[in-house]
Amino acid sequence: MLKTVAKALAGAAVVAVALTGCGSGSPSGSGGASQQGGSGSLTKVTVGLLSIAPSAAVQYGVEKGYFSQEGLDVQFQTGQGGAAMLPAVSSGSMDFAVGNPLSVLVAADKGLDMKIVTGFSNSIASGNDIEAVIVKKDSPIQSWKDLAGKTVSVNAVNTQGDLTIMESAAKEGADPKAIKFSEVAFPDAQAQLDRGNIDAAWVPEPFMSKMLSDPNYRLLGYPYQEVIPGLPTMVSFTSGNFAKSNADTVQKFKKAMQTTLDAVQKDQQGFKASAGTFLKMDAAAAQKLNMEEMSAELREKQLTDLGSLMQKYKFVSKQPSVDSLLVK
Repeated sequence: MLKTVAKALAGAAVVAVALTGCGSGSPSGSGGASQQGGSGSLTKVTVGLLSIAPSAAVQYGVEKGYFSQEGLDVQFQTGQGGAAMLPAVSSGSMDFAVGNPLSVLVAADKGLDMKIVTGFSNSIASGNDIEAVIVKKDSPIQSWKDLAGKTVSVNAVNTQGDLTIMESAAKEGADPKAIKFSEVAFPDAQAQLDRGNIDAAWVPEPFMSKMLSDPNYRLLGYPYQEVIPGLPTMVSFTSGNFAKSNADTVQKFKKAMQTTLDAVQKDQQGFKASAGTFLKMDAAAAQKLNMEEMSAELREKQLTDLGSLMQKYKFVSKQPSVDSLLVK
């Protein structure tokens, strides 16, 4: 099972130190509650982001002025994992964060008062998705059910990766408990597959495209599409206390995110340029990134289906009440 978020909350002070200022529309300051200055000034909000390509949408929105148009001065803080940002948001070290919805649902199940403000990124409902399970070309694994008794790498257990892989196998009649999961960092998955330490690798972009361009590997399938097509991969969230005490700021943030993500979806070239800057990667390489569908839409059905799966596999103690978690 996942470590309890209550334990993570106890280490919120440590988390806050571990998070690093990344950048903003103005010089980055310390995190904390938003503050309104004099007449006409901007309200400073601290937003936690993961150091991955989709997170660059927030930088894109800052660069285009969509947040300042709503009266917000966005300060970035970057972290290495979504779970680390939950206690920071809950304790008030961050005002908002962007992370995977599963972690937010688990946090709520553990008693943290969290609110999902907007959607952010989603897997692709049909066609080529942004994550996949990949096997070697000569592997005997031909279908999801063949994963029973095999070892599959995921970046972390009890996440949307192993959850949807287990359900994909179960849908074909296999025992999901017979699948072994090994925690392997995405950049190391290909090497572990080559060495025979794992039988299949679950990887997102850009690792997926890199492996599939090599004739020594082949696609087994897209577990998100198999189980919950269009599954949200990230959402923006805040604490219940912040949402209640700063309702106007939350609505401004929500509107700015909607404007930003609509623009990002239409301007892929500009978005990828921002991603290159955000990730400090080569501009030409950034333009080749395959991106999730970016949208602020709150996909309540898919989130509810995710919650049902989480309960089925005991990631949470009860069916999450998604509706009560949404800022509408």
